[in-house]
Amino acid sequence: MDKTKREHLVQRFEDWWRRDNRGLPLMRVVARRDDADAPPAPDAADDQALYTDAGYLTAAMRHQIGTRVFMADAFPSLGANLGPGSLALYLGSEPIFRRDTVWYAPCISDPLTHPPLRFDPDNRWWKLHYDLVRELKASSRAQWRLDIPDLIENIDIYAAMRGPQETLFDIMDCPEAVHGFIRDIDAVYFRYYDAMLSLVQDEDGVSSYTAFSILGKGRVAKIQCDFSAMLSPEHFREFVLPSLEAQTRRLDHALYHLDGPDAIRHVPALMELQRLQALQWTCGAGQPDGACPRWYPIYDQVVKADKGLWIQLYDGGVDDWIRGAEELMSRYGKRRFYFLFPEMSLTDADRLMNHAEKNWTTD
Repeated sequence: MDKTKREHLVQRFEDWWRRDNRGLPLMRVVARRDDADAPPAPDAADDQALYTDAGYLTAAMRHQIGTRVFMADAFPSLGANLGPGSLALYLGSEPIFRRDTVWYAPCISDPLTHPPLRFDPDNRWWKLHYDLVRELKASSRAQWRLDIPDLIENIDIYAAMRGPQETLFDIMDCPEAVHGFIRDIDAVYFRYYDAMLSLVQDEDGVSSYTAFSILGKGRVAKIQCDFSAMLSPEHFREFVLPSLEAQTRRLDHALYHLDGPDAIRHVPALMELQRLQALQWTCGAGQPDGACPRWYPIYDQVVKADKGLWIQLYDGGVDDWIRGAEELMSRYGKRRFYFLFPEMSLTDADRLMNHAEKNWTTD
C-alpha cells in the first residue's frame, strides 16, 4: 500500500473513532480471486507450528494476499496470536495448542496462597512470542500490517488461569483475592502491550489490533470480558467495570467486544465508560446477524451514548447484506458504522461496492 492510500485509510479510521465518517461508512470488503496464480498455502508441521512458526505464518500470509482483493477499508494484516488471551501464558499458564484455537491450562490452584502476578521478562512464552512478532515484522516488508496480539485483560485472564467454575466460587468465597489478582493483571497489561506496540507501530505512530480489523494512531485495542456472560450486573460493576475504565484511560482508541446474548445485560454499564469509543457486537452461534431488529435495543443505547458501532452482516447473500446495512443506516445514520462483510466472490464484491458508491456516499 502506497503512502497516499495508507494515509487515507488511517484518516478513515480516525474519522470512525470520532463517529464522523463522511462519504461511505467504514467497511471491510474482502474478495476471493478465484483465478489467482499464487503458491498454495503451506502445511504446518504440527498444531503448535500453526501459531509459532514464522516461516509458516509468513507463507500463509503471502498466499492470502495473492488470492484476495482488499476493497473499501479492508487491509491485510497478520495477527500472530498464541490463542485468545496470551497474557495468561506470560503469567504462568501453559498452552494447549489445537488447530482451531489455543487453550490455557489453569495454574492457580489456591488463590489465597498463589504469589502475586508480576511482569516476568524471562517467561518462556513471553520471550517466544516477542521474538516471533519481531521476526514477522522484519519479514512483512510493508506488504501487510502486523497486529498487536490478542492479550486480553481483567477477569477473563484470571478465569483462564484459575478455571471458570473455580472463578465463580472464588467470587463468592474470597472476593478480595479475586480483586487482588485483577489489580495485578491491570498493572502488568500495559508492560506487555507497550512492548508489542513498540514492535508493530509504524513510523507514523499507527498500529492495528489483531481482533476485528481495527487500527488507529497511538494505542489501539479491543477490550472485553467474555466471562461477563456468567456475571450479574452487580458483579460486573464490582469486578470488571473499574478495570475497563482504567484501561480505556490509557488507550487512544478502544473497542469493546460484546460477546453474545448473555452479555447484553451489561450494555448500560459499558455505556458509562466515557473513553470507550465503539462497541463490537457478536450475535452468538445460531443467532441472526447484526442487521436483525432484535438487536436494536443494544444499538439504541450505543447511539444515545454517542459511541460507534462495529456490525457484522452475514445472513443470506450480498443483496441481504446491502439491505441490512441500509436499514441500519436509515435508523441510525451512517457516520458511526463499521460494517464487516463476509469474504465473498469478486463479482459480489463489485456489486456491493458499485451499489455503495452510487447510494451511500451522500452525507
